[in-house]
Amino acid sequence: MKSLILTLSVITLTGCTITRQAHVSNVDAAAGIVRLVYNQAFLQHARSDRYLNHGIADRACQQEGYTHAIPFGQPVGNCSVFAGSLCLNTEFTLSYRCQHSASSVFQ
Repeated sequence: MKSLILTLSVITLTGCTITRQAHVSNVDAAAGIVRLVYNQAFLQHARSDRYLNHGIADRACQQEGYTHAIPFGQPVGNCSVFAGSLCLNTEFTLSYRCQHSASSVFQ
């Protein structure tokens, strides 16, 4: 009976979706690249709001003199905490390219 309860609780926890807030990890003003990160713990399915992430990247680009950010590439996951061969925490990196608006260049 205990093993059945344990199995059901693990299956239930495995499907949990957690919303994580991404934060700026790196800004390369010369290359016009902003990187945001968020973490996903073991047995979680983390997601991050695209709209909020875009706003965070836009603000980071604007602080460097650009007008807006455009997402590029896919999220890249890297294990940041190991326990033996088991990954306990995965850090996801989202990349954005800073650009100038075409209308602001000619003004």
